[in-house]
Amino acid sequence: MIQKTLISLEGTVTDRVDLGIFAVDRDMRVTLWNRFMQYHSGVSSEQVLGNRLFEVFPELPEKWLTKKLESVFLLGTFSFMSWEHRPYLFRFSHSRPITSSIDAMRQNCTFFPVAEADGKISSVCVTVTDATDICLAQNELKRREQLVQQALAELTLRNQELSALNEELAQAHQQLLQSEKLAAIGQLAAGVAHEINNPVGFVLSNLGTLTQYTTELLEVIGAYGELESQATDATHDQLMACRKQADLDYLREDAPVLLRESKDGLVRVRDIVLGLRNFSRIDSTNLWEITDLHQCIESTLNIINNEVKYRAELIREYGELPGVECIASQINQVVLNLVINAAQACSDVNGKEDRTGIGRIVIRTGTSSDPVASVWFEVEDSGCGIPAETLSRIFEPFFTTKPIGQGTGLGLSVTYGIVNAHHGRIEVDSEVGRGTCFRVTLPRTQPGK
Repeated sequence: MIQKTLISLEGTVTDRVDLGIFAVDRDMRVTLWNRFMQYHSGVSSEQVLGNRLFEVFPELPEKWLTKKLESVFLLGTFSFMSWEHRPYLFRFSHSRPITSSIDAMRQNCTFFPVAEADGKISSVCVTVTDATDICLAQNELKRREQLVQQALAELTLRNQELSALNEELAQAHQQLLQSEKLAAIGQLAAGVAHEINNPVGFVLSNLGTLTQYTTELLEVIGAYGELESQATDATHDQLMACRKQADLDYLREDAPVLLRESKDGLVRVRDIVLGLRNFSRIDSTNLWEITDLHQCIESTLNIINNEVKYRAELIREYGELPGVECIASQINQVVLNLVINAAQACSDVNGKEDRTGIGRIVIRTGTSSDPVASVWFEVEDSGCGIPAETLSRIFEPFFTTKPIGQGTGLGLSVTYGIVNAHHGRIEVDSEVGRGTCFRVTLPRTQPGK
């Protein structure tokens, strides 16, 4: 039977195609072995035909291949083997002209049943296709894809680094603008302080002396008044006329009040100048030092008093605070931004400018020990609140909900940058129609210092 099969197939198309073709029966004996298989395996058809495949080629994966062939016999359907899952079936170790550097072919195999006239499957034919060139091309493609992926990953990393650097640059730029602004304010404050403090000082001194003189004069007038009863009628009438003309009783009441109010006004001027100097801190703009947080807040409130008083009632709820290591002028800037925003929110409760003073701004301070020793301050307003959809973006540079020309979108971004540079954190809680509360938490001492 084997000989007849060989005779019938000899010289047929199977010997002329450029792929390996062989067949085995149910006993795994070779019934077909074409010239491609002879040439590439180095085993002639006389050596292999009629013999068991695994006796001639003991290096074949017998268990796997037997299972593969038996499944075709049993099911009568095609089966396949790809080089991607099993590199090769036969190891052809000679050199091939196209891929001389590879001593083993990469092969795709197809297993299909061969049926007799009665439909009974008598053998399984296997084709062995050389896929080495495809393998090389695909491996090269994968290598290039990996290079592209690596380049893309590196480009993505560089882009992220560039974005981070751009953000740092934008923050640094805004810090520089704020520093320049504070320096200008500081220079102005120094000049104003020099020009105002001296006259304010001697006027206050003069008012103190004048108050003393007035008190003494009023005492003298009082003594004269006690002697009026002893004067002659003519003298008494003259004194009464002078008293009436000068409205002495009113002068006694009003003069001390006028002097006290004048002194209070000058003290207010002096405090404003001092607050301006403390706010700008031109002599220590970038100096880390232990600072009284309440003094920072108060000096800032002195500067922006006119901006707040027509929009909201300002309430202080201060706790006991230790000194805080910080750059005072930058913390002043944080307080200024938060209080100004709160005042503007209060004036926009009804969606339009409202200067009836119905707003309420509460400034609270306190201490915490979680997770490190720290202090905090809050600025809470009864304003319009922040919509939930924009709450997550309020610290983004240039993001603003204000009309064009009324906001730059930098205030809260700069505030966030300053707090972050102080190794602190800023939290916000807001509800539309209820108001907003910003809490800034700062460590009492800076890490690593």
